[in-house]
Amino acid sequence: MTERRRRPRLLWRVLLALITGAALLGAVWLVLPSQRHAVKAPAPAPAPGPGALTAVTAGVPAALPDLAALIGNRERHLRAHPQDARAWAVLGTAYVEQGRRTALAANYPKADKALRTSLHLRPKGNAEALDGLTALANERRDFRAARTWGEAALKLEPKRWTTYPLLIDAYTGLGDYQAARRALDRLVKLRHGPAVMARAAGVYWDRGWREDAAAQLSDAAAAATTPAERAAYLEQAGRMSWERGDLKDALRHFEAAVRLDPDQRAALAGQGRALAALGRTSQALNAYHKALDKQPSPAYALELGELYESLGLGQAAEEQYDLLLTRVRQDAAAGVDDELVLGRFEADHGDPESAVERLREEWRRQPGTAVGDALGWALHRAGEDTEALKFAEAATDKEKGGGVRSALYAYHRGMIELDLELSGPARRHLEEALRTNPYFSPLQAPEARAALRALGEPAVEEVPTEDAKARRR
Repeated sequence: MTERRRRPRLLWRVLLALITGAALLGAVWLVLPSQRHAVKAPAPAPAPGPGALTAVTAGVPAALPDLAALIGNRERHLRAHPQDARAWAVLGTAYVEQGRRTALAANYPKADKALRTSLHLRPKGNAEALDGLTALANERRDFRAARTWGEAALKLEPKRWTTYPLLIDAYTGLGDYQAARRALDRLVKLRHGPAVMARAAGVYWDRGWREDAAAQLSDAAAAATTPAERAAYLEQAGRMSWERGDLKDALRHFEAAVRLDPDQRAALAGQGRALAALGRTSQALNAYHKALDKQPSPAYALELGELYESLGLGQAAEEQYDLLLTRVRQDAAAGVDDELVLGRFEADHGDPESAVERLREEWRRQPGTAVGDALGWALHRAGEDTEALKFAEAATDKEKGGGVRSALYAYHRGMIELDLELSGPARRHLEEALRTNPYFSPLQAPEARAALRALGEPAVEEVPTEDAKARRR
């Protein structure tokens, strides 16, 4: 066969192969349209801060970098979609959480604006914005407003479980422990999980159920799904161990929390507390300063100032007290109520009469146990011991208060009774303070021990006889 005849046949075979291949490719293209679209439109990358979004909307602690990413994402979204009421609610609630974690109250006016914008855009059925406003009011220590917002949210959605923890905080701040317990009962019927366990632990602690509280927190930390969440529960467990006077256990929990979440500044302050009590002073000061660098809380400044004062470093103490006053002014400009910590500071380091005036007003607004104790102590420091004892008794009365066992409250009551020459009750309450937590304050725990030494052993007439006991019954 000649070369000229072979060439047309070869060309025909190549052409037939090309036609067949094209037909097969077309069939595949028609059968798999989803793959065709996948090639043209790849799936978008996930939005920044998805973990923080879940945390913010479910009331679970979130990592600070995730919060920052979530806030940036929502701000960009809202510039393009300013009518998105839900996005405004999420943004406002994220601002609240960021303010809580950093102690930067400048977040709160931004949160207020975002949450109210959400309510303006969707005035009916907007429980998410109401939850955010409840959380904001709690962080500003405006517990009456928090109660109002939270109860309004429950009217819209009675089974909205995330509202109940916020209301527990509000009721506790107002000294309404029965309402807090009822809210917890409803919460545990609606929801299970680490966030609920941690909230239950706080209520149990206020009732004096210390072992139950510790068990709930241990379970919460074990069940936590993120490092930031677990760190938050470990920090709470550390505080409870500290209140029991168990320094090693407290330090273990605080250190574990910081390892999991280096931004857990409350745990760093807790380390400072425990290390100071263990006599590791340099490490304690370092931990406090790290906490204050990132979370300049007035309460931490007061603690560090008192530690410096106990070490005889008056100038360093004054610097911390100046920081406290600066932070209180900044907080007040952002709508935060720091009257409790300011009243405590004035009672011990400033003007007790001013402390009484501030704390009386605070008591009228929100009569929680912590405010009652602080007011009683301020009255004592101002020389009004008879009235002071009424508040100290209320703060340590299980029927009137939450039942919390506080070394500080017992110390305050004991010192007031001492000045009223009630030697027996004074001895009992000072002993209770040191039995509850021998290290409760670097300044006041030594004063409690000195007062007990001065009281000496109880006199015979102070020991109740069987006849006296029977008469009281």
